[in-house]
Amino acid sequence: MVMGKIHSIETCGTVDGPGIRYVVFMQGCPLRCAYCHNPDTWDYSCGKEVSTDEIFNDVKRYMPYMKASGGGVTLTGGEPTLQPEFCEDLFKKLKASFIHTALDTSGYVDIDKVKELVKYTDLFLLDIKHIDDEGHKKLTGVSNRKTLEFAKYISDEGKKMWIRHVIVPGITDDMEEIKKLADFVSSLKNVDRVEILPYHKMGVYKYDVLGIPYRLKGINPPDTSKIEEIKEEFKKRGMKAV
Repeated sequence: MVMGKIHSIETCGTVDGPGIRYVVFMQGCPLRCAYCHNPDTWDYSCGKEVSTDEIFNDVKRYMPYMKASGGGVTLTGGEPTLQPEFCEDLFKKLKASFIHTALDTSGYVDIDKVKELVKYTDLFLLDIKHIDDEGHKKLTGVSNRKTLEFAKYISDEGKKMWIRHVIVPGITDDMEEIKKLADFVSSLKNVDRVEILPYHKMGVYKYDVLGIPYRLKGINPPDTSKIEEIKEEFKKRGMKAV
C-alpha cells in the first residue's frame, strides 16, 4: 500500500485541466513563491496521510461526471513531485480505469525520480514562474534550471502541456522577459495552451494566520490591458494564450 500526504481534495474542479476534475492538493513544496495562495501546503509534516487506494476508491464515485465532461484527476499542491511514488501509483491505477490524469507542477524535480510518473501522466500543467534565473530565485527561492530542463524533457517525451505564468506587476511583467519566455515556450512540442494568470490576493489572509510575512504587500493585480499585451506575444508565435 502506497501512502502519501495530502492537504485537501476538490471533487468538482473546473480550472485544473479539461472537464470536471477530481483535484488532489498534495502537501509539501520546495518553493516559496512570493504570491503563493496556498502557504498552508508548504510544510510536509502538516498533511493528512492517505493511501492511493483510498483516493482511487473515492475517485470512482465521480467517474460518470468526469467521463461525461472529458475530465479526470489532477494532482496539484504544494508540489506533487515531492511524492513521486504516491503520484505514480495513483496515476497507474487511474490509467488502468481509463481516467485522464493531469499533473500541476513547478517542474522543480530531478527527472530520474519521475520518469515512471511521466509515463502515466496525460497532461502537464507546468508553472514557469520566471524565465530569468535570478528573477526566479528572488521570486521562489530556487533556480529555474530544473524547471526548464523538465519542460524540455516532457516535450521530448511527446507529452501534452499547458504552460502557466502568473503576472505580478513589477516582477513578472517585463516585456523583454515575456518575449524570452514566449520564445522558450514556442520551442516546446505539444503545448496546447498558455495560461496567463493575473496575480491576485485571495490567499493573503493565510499568511496572517500562519504568521508568515507577506512579501507582496502594496502590489495590486495587473491591468487587463497588460494581460492582453502579454497574451499577444504568445499568439504572435502561433500559440493559444488564454
